[in-house]
Amino acid sequence: MSGITDLARLLKDMTPQLQQGEYVFCTVPDNQAIDIKDILGSFREEEGITLILSRETADRLQLSYTYIAAWITLKVHSSLSAVGLTAAFSSALGREGISCNVVAAFYHDHIFVAKEDAAKAIETLKGLTVNH
Repeated sequence: MSGITDLARLLKDMTPQLQQGEYVFCTVPDNQAIDIKDILGSFREEEGITLILSRETADRLQLSYTYIAAWITLKVHSSLSAVGLTAAFSSALGREGISCNVVAAFYHDHIFVAKEDAAKAIETLKGLTVNH
């Protein structure tokens, strides 16, 4: 299954779903061992490894963070080669003054917004689905 590439269909069917909990971005040195079961997402950068964790996990591991996020999953199987989906939803969120951090995974796009913006972000994303 390669996913959907048609932008109109992606916007119509994306169905944003708010995940329970609070999520944070942390950075750790290359040699710090963290159980993979605790990691929602990771990316290796020159300065260290960025981890996306539940806030509860970060607190348990005593990792510092400055941004507390809500996690929204777009429940449509978007292709990694689809063009325009990220631009469409990030522009819509930006018009509402909502910052977003995006992870494009194999099946779905995942959007992290400031916890206090979660309800407004869901409303904005649902508005995109109605208008397409």
